[in-house]
Amino acid sequence: MILSAQQLFSDDQAITATAISTNVIDLGIADTPYGGKAALKQDVGKGNPVPILIQVTEAFNTLTSLTITFETGATTSLGTVLNSEVVALAALVVGKQTFMQFIPNGVTGRYIGVRYTVTGSSPTLGKVTAGISGGNQTNIVGA
Repeated sequence: MILSAQQLFSDDQAITATAISTNVIDLGIADTPYGGKAALKQDVGKGNPVPILIQVTEAFNTLTSLTITFETGATTSLGTVLNSEVVALAALVVGKQTFMQFIPNGVTGRYIGVRYTVTGSSPTLGKVTAGISGGNQTNIVGA
């Protein structure tokens, strides 16, 4: 996998409570092109699929499940869920990747990021790396 520090949402982010990714990417303001009559609508999901990687880098403990959502919004608080996956504790092992492989259509907000919602007890162990990638490894064994 190829990851850029500029396009990371989470870099080995410890998840000890419900939180938004350490980094939220600012896509900028959709503006009016020269000579245009109205601002362009922003939607980075159209065209070629843009790969994303959301992967467990340290096994979790104590929680019941972790809900991982890819979100967009007008502010860094995000709020509009575009895709979501609930992962049970037993599956939150090193190397586990979510089924989310691409930025979904419908990204019309200025910001994009990932939200981690803890169900059950707050974990004391568990880390995630997430970001826009150059392509994802698909031959993972045991995750």
